[in-house]
Amino acid sequence: MEVLASLFTHELLTNEELGVLAQPNAQRHCTALSKLTRLITGLMLVTLVGCATSPTGRTQFILISPDAAIIESETAYLDTVRQLEDDDKLVNDPLSVARVARITGRLVSIAIADYPESANWKWSVAIVDDAETVNAWCMAGGRMAVYTGLFDQLELTDDEFAQIMGHEISHALANHTAERMSRAMATAAGVAVVGAASDNSGAAMAGAALIANVALTLPNSRDAENEADILGMVLATKAGYDPEAAVTLWQKMGDLSDDRPAEFLSTHPAPENRQAALNAMIPHMLKINPSRDKAPIHPVTIVQ
Repeated sequence: MEVLASLFTHELLTNEELGVLAQPNAQRHCTALSKLTRLITGLMLVTLVGCATSPTGRTQFILISPDAAIIESETAYLDTVRQLEDDDKLVNDPLSVARVARITGRLVSIAIADYPESANWKWSVAIVDDAETVNAWCMAGGRMAVYTGLFDQLELTDDEFAQIMGHEISHALANHTAERMSRAMATAAGVAVVGAASDNSGAAMAGAALIANVALTLPNSRDAENEADILGMVLATKAGYDPEAAVTLWQKMGDLSDDRPAEFLSTHPAPENRQAALNAMIPHMLKINPSRDKAPIHPVTIVQ
């Protein structure tokens, strides 16, 4: 944020040097300057209050409160579910429903025990009938989805599925949704500042909306992914699932994706590096729940 503020201040000085404010339409530019000043002030204030600490001790850039992220996520989730219902894409097969509810329910029990603030979340899962999509996610507030392609293409064991959902639940517990939203807000604010100082503010504002949309749909950062790997492995192990399944899971992911882009182009660590990091954590994980006692099953709503 300090860098952004510095860039915006530089933009202001450049305009003054060019004599923009002295042009015949100076009144309009004075108004833009006033807006620009307010935006810069707001961004500088955000620098003072926009930091939080993740469960692993990592500093997070947070502009939106966790509660606000939950509210926004619920709206998006309900819209998504409504569309899935209209397209008849929600799975209600009893065996699939029971399996997903059982495994996610154990993970949620541990999540609530370790993160009491999640006890009032609306824990739910939509099982999406899409054999081509290998994906699962969990929004702020415990709203989840899993795609049938995950099972069909990876032939997941229960332990491997627990690792995936533990990872996704950890994104929500560690406020990664709020982090992504905050990055989008900062990006939109940056474009708004440039727009306020330019002759084409309408185009700049449209660009801000577009950039914000893109930012919200981008994957989590590399740091957030690594963090969810660690937290998710702990959740799954405490819930009674084999930590070594995290390694076999990513072996399967690697086999499935031969055309994966170079590591530096992706926010996800390359499979082989991820496997090595997860493998190094296994000895510690085995001490957490050596007898693999299964956690109780917390009620989780399966969206049908």
